[in-house]
Amino acid sequence: MAGIRFDRDVPDSFGVARGQVFQYLEGMDVRLNNPDIQAKIDQWVAETGRGPDELIEDAMAGYFEELSRTQEMLNSRYDDLNSGRVNPIPGDEVIARLCEKSEARRSQSGSSHAK
Repeated sequence: MAGIRFDRDVPDSFGVARGQVFQYLEGMDVRLNNPDIQAKIDQWVAETGRGPDELIEDAMAGYFEELSRTQEMLNSRYDDLNSGRVNPIPGDEVIARLCEKSEARRSQSGSSHAK
């Protein structure tokens, strides 16, 4: 069972009170409802010799790292748009640009085959 400790009254090194601190006192049970995911875990366990708990922990760590990077990127792009550093491009203009690039590449590859 996971224990939750609240350290709201204990300041951090900057003198700011902290929010929730989660302390996991025991291991967490993970129950999978998708047999395909369970089969993939079983396959990875067999192929790597690593335990399922280690594989799941690594996968979750990678997931949250990627989620954090994505959130930072989206926040940065939102800030750029909001501050006026970059201007949004209307969707129909984006589609037109992509179609032009695609047509140009098709023309280039078509002319290289003719040589």
